[in-house]
Amino acid sequence: MIVEIGHFGLALALALSLVQAVMPAWAMRSGDPALRGVATAAALGAFFCVALAFAALTYAHVTSDFSVLNVVEHSHTTKPLIYKVSGVWGNHEGSMLLWLLILVLFGGLVALSRRSVPAVLRANVLSVQGAVAFVFGLFIVATSNPFTRVRPAPIEGNDLNPLLQDIGLAIHPPLLYLGYVGFSITFAFAVAALIEGRIDAAWARAVRPWTLAAWSFLTLGIAMGSYWAYYELGWGGWWFWDPVENASLMPWIAGTALVHSTVVMEKRDALKVWTVLLAILTFSLSLLGTFIVRSGLLTSVHSFASDPSRGIFILAILVLFIGGSLTLFAWRAPLLRQGGLFAPLSREGALVLNNLFLVAACATVLVGTLYPLLLEMATGEKISVGPPFFNATFLPLAVPLLLLVPFGQLLAWKRGDVLAAAQRLYAAFGLALVVGIVALALTWGGPVLAPIGVGIGAYLILGAATEIAARARGQGRNRSRTPLAIWRRASGLPRSAWGTALAHAGVGVAVIGIAAQGWATEGLGTLRPGQSLASGRYVATLERVGPRSGPNYEETVATLRIRDRAGSEIGTIETGKRFYPSRRMTVTEAGLLTVGTSQVYGSLGEVQPDGSIGMRLYDKPLVLLIWIGSLIMAAGGGLSLTDRRMRVGAPAAARARPLPPTAVPAE
Repeated sequence: MIVEIGHFGLALALALSLVQAVMPAWAMRSGDPALRGVATAAALGAFFCVALAFAALTYAHVTSDFSVLNVVEHSHTTKPLIYKVSGVWGNHEGSMLLWLLILVLFGGLVALSRRSVPAVLRANVLSVQGAVAFVFGLFIVATSNPFTRVRPAPIEGNDLNPLLQDIGLAIHPPLLYLGYVGFSITFAFAVAALIEGRIDAAWARAVRPWTLAAWSFLTLGIAMGSYWAYYELGWGGWWFWDPVENASLMPWIAGTALVHSTVVMEKRDALKVWTVLLAILTFSLSLLGTFIVRSGLLTSVHSFASDPSRGIFILAILVLFIGGSLTLFAWRAPLLRQGGLFAPLSREGALVLNNLFLVAACATVLVGTLYPLLLEMATGEKISVGPPFFNATFLPLAVPLLLLVPFGQLLAWKRGDVLAAAQRLYAAFGLALVVGIVALALTWGGPVLAPIGVGIGAYLILGAATEIAARARGQGRNRSRTPLAIWRRASGLPRSAWGTALAHAGVGVAVIGIAAQGWATEGLGTLRPGQSLASGRYVATLERVGPRSGPNYEETVATLRIRDRAGSEIGTIETGKRFYPSRRMTVTEAGLLTVGTSQVYGSLGEVQPDGSIGMRLYDKPLVLLIWIGSLIMAAGGGLSLTDRRMRVGAPAAARARPLPPTAVPAE
């Protein structure tokens, strides 16, 4: 009965989403403002119905209701409870229902944001969001129904993919989807602005919090997915430039450009058309990533769907929303009122250059991701585009972008003083140079690029601190002289200023962690108990190998004693091979020992005919800084969201002006 209620809730949500999409458009034609209120109620109702459907599917998984096909294919009675819950979205049907849940959640939040979003704009945003929700709801009902029954019900299920039986599944997809789907709101704002024919600072202020929230969640989702792959797949890497990884990276890069572009638009009323285009492209890249993962083009642990009909349906969604929005943009954008002017050497100019580098970097990832797929579809020939291509094309764009970040932050709005900005960065640049030279001296004979990367990371961190210090000191007569006065001014700075500095510092921390992997080492060998394997600064001694049983698996576990080169004991790690009888699959469980922000990483190989076992041992210096930096970046976005200016709308006078449905002619 509960499953049927969930199925009914999904169908009702489909109908409510259609009402949400249609009523604001009807209100614009009829001039009846009461119809706009229907969209608000419909958005909240759709969220309640999808939440009910998601709760029903979760109940079916937790209670092992094997009369539901989705539970049969992806669950098992012996599976731990946490994996029964996370297994709800560990499959195509459930993950699409989670996608829809987050989609209608954002719609409901917009419906409740009466103070920060003007009424007409809010109604149009809800209309666009309702259309997106309706199409995805139709996709689920027509091709991916999670409530399909099976008769007769089997006694036992097939279990979840062992690679997904990890706490990472409980954290990574929800965070990733909050970012992916969160950009649907910025897309809805962009399309609503094009329909209304008006875009101004009030629009930028309304859309910026949603952009920041989506970007922060996507940052966390990508970081969690990277760490999950790092320790779960047993290969010791944190990024492989896999097409599925790239599918999440592309909207993140475009979203980063959008975050900076909305700042220019809010502060200077400039880059209006470009900001709208970025909002459309960011969500379009999210949809493209959905198509890549869900269409069956790829064979991956991420790829739940392999039904061609689903791929065709998603392709139709791409054509509808991407093609439709870009067509609307081409028609309406030339009619939008242009924004303010600024000098090339200004903070606006630096942010424009930032956007150009980001978009170019995103384009290289897009080409490297799609070209092999398109070539295989056209000719049947398979080629691999991996790290060498991306390192040769992405890094030359990323490095000057990173060098630009602290410099651009110190330029004034409208017209900047390049010499003054450079003078403020003398100390930061000098200290960063010292850090790089020290790193080079300590690792003499190693890779040269690693100390350079560490120096760039230090430069970003010190540049962020310099920005706060410069704003706290002030200029001219308002310049603070004493440390106490500087501290008081710094504590009074807007939270968005602190959040920006924190995010930029987080980039620097992550860059140091990435650069330090140039010093990572790998040791390979076959060991018997008592034998040792060295890698970098550490030596691992195999103490014992033995069996161990889990709730739904059998495991062979190797225990390693870790010592440094001087012979001092550091600790122990356990690495193993788990066999899941229900799936007939074996997976590697890596062993990790954290030493500060570095890690010793052990991965068990195959048992050899003579009884020895293969072993991989990695020394990963400062590797945790990669994910710590990502957390700092997301925290910076979250801190900016707490700024009071993010929670209030445009001034009353700006909101009171009429919003005609026709476009405003360009000046």
